[in-house]
Amino acid sequence: MGLTELAIKQAKPHTEKRIYLSDGRGLLLEIRPNGVKSWIVRYFVEGKEKRKHIGEFPQIPIREAREITLRIKGQAKNGDIENLSESQEIKRVIFRDIVNEWFETRIKPVMSKRHIDNTLMRMKKHIIPALGDMEVERIKPSTVLELCRTIEARGTIYTAQRVKQMIGQIFKFAIATDKAENDPTTSLIGALQPKKEKHYAAIIEQREIAHLMKKIHAYPYGVVRIALIFSALTFCRPGEIRHAEWSEIDVDKKEWKIPAEKMKMKKTHIVPLPTQAIELLNELSPMTKRAGKWLFPSSRMDGRPMSENTIRVALRTMGYSNDEMTAHGFRAMASTTLNEQGWTPDIIERQLAHSEGNSVRSAYNHAEYLPERRKMMQHWADFLYGLISM
Repeated sequence: MGLTELAIKQAKPHTEKRIYLSDGRGLLLEIRPNGVKSWIVRYFVEGKEKRKHIGEFPQIPIREAREITLRIKGQAKNGDIENLSESQEIKRVIFRDIVNEWFETRIKPVMSKRHIDNTLMRMKKHIIPALGDMEVERIKPSTVLELCRTIEARGTIYTAQRVKQMIGQIFKFAIATDKAENDPTTSLIGALQPKKEKHYAAIIEQREIAHLMKKIHAYPYGVVRIALIFSALTFCRPGEIRHAEWSEIDVDKKEWKIPAEKMKMKKTHIVPLPTQAIELLNELSPMTKRAGKWLFPSSRMDGRPMSENTIRVALRTMGYSNDEMTAHGFRAMASTTLNEQGWTPDIIERQLAHSEGNSVRSAYNHAEYLPERRKMMQHWADFLYGLISM
């Protein structure tokens, strides 16, 4: 059985002489009385044993020492051992290269623009400046912990957690591509401050929902009023509402088909539109369709969609604080109510476009449960409009 990183670290020197531990296949670890641990390769030339020092541990980790050993023995067999140079030895793997490869192959092709931008920001601001120039094998749990605690000290607990998670993902990628042996983040479970769960304020009591819908229907500004009702009817994410385009609406099919690149999980999403939503769009069409591609354009008519603050300001104008109701709260309002009304959780979750924990189940067809979702969305619209007359 070969040596392990732990066994090497725990090996103690002899007080008077050098000792040698064998990893097998000609690789020895020399431990000097002063505690220095060096790698030595044993090989044979014309039947005579020769030895070559290839570096010290931990500067050269065990995996790299084994690779160098195979290279040296191969050259010895070919009679070329004396020509072994530094440039011929195994190239060190630099963490920056792994980070970039992971980003280009695992993030950019499949994630949403927002996720890509956030990942790139954390890479450039935190990970690469601190770890980018280090050799992969030299990054230890303590190295990652020091970085994350530095981020924590600034009061950004969530960012520290996300950076640790990203580093773990990068190391898992490195292990899968044979560029690393261990993930240092696995030892850091519980080492950081727990992140605070983010809960969006939402109204979920039926009487309060009725009060909210009445206020929305009485809101004086046409486009914003329609955006508020459309948010309640479809319970899509605020960003999806703001970036909705007329070209994505099929009035005949009564569908809003959101392209994958706009969705958080990079999967096309179909939103069945109830009759009330179609009526709203017919009302909205003469207001905004000629102005450009957006259902809800900026009031400045500068080619941009509605500001992310517009819905928030409208809710504040109606008397709702940030602790009572938010633009994102329409999702929780619908989810909670529909679950209480007995609709199948899988149908609700699919309409919310939530990701599955199981990667196989998450690769769903965007039309899954569509007949059931059409019925649920029409029921939801009828329920909301029924509350207005209460």
